[in-house]
Amino acid sequence: MNTEQPAMKGKRNVTKPSIVVGLVVIIAILPLVLSSIYMLHILILIFIYTIAAVSLRTITISGQFPLAHAAFMGIGAFSSGMIAKWLGWSPWLTMPLGALVAMGIGMLIGYPFARLRALYYAMGSLFFGIGVISIIYAGGDWTGGYSGLTGIPPLLPLGTSKVPYYYFFFGLAAVSLLALYRFEFSRIGLNLKAIAQSHIAASSVGINEGWYRILVVGVGCFFAGLAGAGYAHYNTVVVGTSFNFMATLWLVMYVLIGGINSFIGPIIGTVILILIPEFFRDLQTYSPYVTAAILGIVVYLMPQGLVGLPQLIRSRLFERRKGKRIANAS
Repeated sequence: MNTEQPAMKGKRNVTKPSIVVGLVVIIAILPLVLSSIYMLHILILIFIYTIAAVSLRTITISGQFPLAHAAFMGIGAFSSGMIAKWLGWSPWLTMPLGALVAMGIGMLIGYPFARLRALYYAMGSLFFGIGVISIIYAGGDWTGGYSGLTGIPPLLPLGTSKVPYYYFFFGLAAVSLLALYRFEFSRIGLNLKAIAQSHIAASSVGINEGWYRILVVGVGCFFAGLAGAGYAHYNTVVVGTSFNFMATLWLVMYVLIGGINSFIGPIIGTVILILIPEFFRDLQTYSPYVTAAILGIVVYLMPQGLVGLPQLIRSRLFERRKGKRIANAS
């Protein structure tokens, strides 16, 4: 028995990296087998929104649930787009700058919000997100107002195919996810999870609750702003409605449907919820109902999200086999 357990652990440790490497290889060769430019566009959007969804979940490990995450995507998008358009700076410089602007505003707002918890934090962040969109609409020519900001310099020269963009955003997503993974499973991440379990107990052992909450908001907003800035220079047009409360709700659904308790949960949720409407393009009227049905099924039948489905199936099979053994024994 003792010899089998280390063998099983070693097998699992080998299997996980193998799966990751296999997925990376498959994703890397997709442009070579996909002839549809539109599908490459959808995959690029998946990369962008995966960064945003995982960064949203990163904030939730502290026990807080923000409802303005898409607004920080908007801050990154409009900051980067406006600087590149009005000052003539290179998008390669304005993208990280837009992410830093989103991070800075996130930490400034996080300071007073660090005292809020649960519902109060969610509502406070919701009102802040509405305020951000209102400022964008009131920005006039600088932000494009209700019409949106147009003429944003593209990340790559005009006429560039989707393939270079695909590999750029694939690389950006890979680096961002690796950074967020290391952050969550570092000592800082452990302290954040301790705060989520009990902020009183965490404070009693010397963990500065307020500072860690501000820090995680800054990190999450940085990557949300980076995703938004990348989207702005890829699309070359951004409008406030792309980052309003409904956009945040979509990010929340990506996290919840995929599985909020797992790092890969938001990745699965983003892929599923962006790809499924594409299979129902001829039935666009019904796609919201399909999404709602998926959300209902996951909430009621899979509380751990889609990422917990294999474990749920295994437990049901185990219970069935156990029931049969008891029946045969009796």
